Amino acid sequence: MAMSGENRKFARIKRMMKEQEIILSEHLEQTLSETVGKVDCDRLFVLTDETTLRLCWPLVGGLACMQEAQMITIRATDENKTLDSLAHVWTALQQGGATRHSLLVCLGGGMVTDLGGFAASTFKRGIAYINVPTTLLAMVDASVGGKTGINFGGLKNEVGVFNPARTVVLDTEFLRTLDYENLASGYAEMLKHGLISNVENWAELLRFDLHRVDYRALGQLVAKSVAIKERIVGEDPLEHGIRKALNLGHTVGHAFESLAMMENRTVLHGYAVAWGLVCELYLSAKRTGFPTDRMHQTAQFVRETYGTFAFTCKHYDRLYELMTHDKKNTAGQVNFTLLGNVGDIRINQTATREEIMEMLDYYRES
Repeated sequence: MAMSGENRKFARIKRMMKEQEIILSEHLEQTLSETVGKVDCDRLFVLTDETTLRLCWPLVGGLACMQEAQMITIRATDENKTLDSLAHVWTALQQGGATRHSLLVCLGGGMVTDLGGFAASTFKRGIAYINVPTTLLAMVDASVGGKTGINFGGLKNEVGVFNPARTVVLDTEFLRTLDYENLASGYAEMLKHGLISNVENWAELLRFDLHRVDYRALGQLVAKSVAIKERIVGEDPLEHGIRKALNLGHTVGHAFESLAMMENRTVLHGYAVAWGLVCELYLSAKRTGFPTDRMHQTAQFVRETYGTFAFTCKHYDRLYELMTHDKKNTAGQVNFTLLGNVGDIRINQTATREEIMEMLDYYRES
């Protein structure tokens, strides 16, 4: 991916990833006008949640290209990424006269882009949609790569399809609307991208100060992070091979997230991923030789930035059961993405129940 160099102003960049165009924009009005104009649509709809309606729509609603848009709003937070919310979007599209030639703009975080992309992919067997992610998590992860879906039966992203947005518009100005927790949540996915890329990127991410954010520097890190995901997804759009690298931290992270949801103590996705990274780097050190010093450096950063996820040995069986539902699993074995070193990706790794229990012990004790 061609990017503005570190010594140049963070610039507007376009790349094509299969059917998905990714635009890093500094001029939102111009970019959105051009992007919407490329789609020969009969009706324009904008999906937000209650939070992005309040904080982000004011940055977009006054633009000329948005004047004919019909608004659809759903409740915020991941526990509302449900079949009921999906049906609400379908109903609003139907009542608004949407046809197969309509366009849906998903303005929001990962919950909005996941659910909105799924709604667009399935309404009338598929209408065009554009993602305008407003959180760091959505910019570097959820909105890019074509995964859409909803939670179902208490499990994360249990139902969905692969269908890339027509265009993803990334504008880091939206990041100024985020509180610390949501900024940190997205940063966990960037840390994951650093771990699967190279030592320099991983070390640069550990040095960044999330408490005193340099938004220009953050923009450059976002561009690097998106480039890493774009390259991997471009090689393996349907996750048959190397795209599984992007699941580092997620086998355990999704289990933590699902347990928290069951116990009505919902945690942000990125926090769960960060805690999952600590667990899976421990497993990497045990099984594939990941350097323990780099494991400890990463674990320290995670503790300082994200705190810890509280659970007891009484939760072990439930956590293990949740891991067995992971979509990467084959032949009844829990499947992990592990690392031999930073950038040394080992997909399709398994672990015994005993090793997973030892991993959970390590997390609690450390």
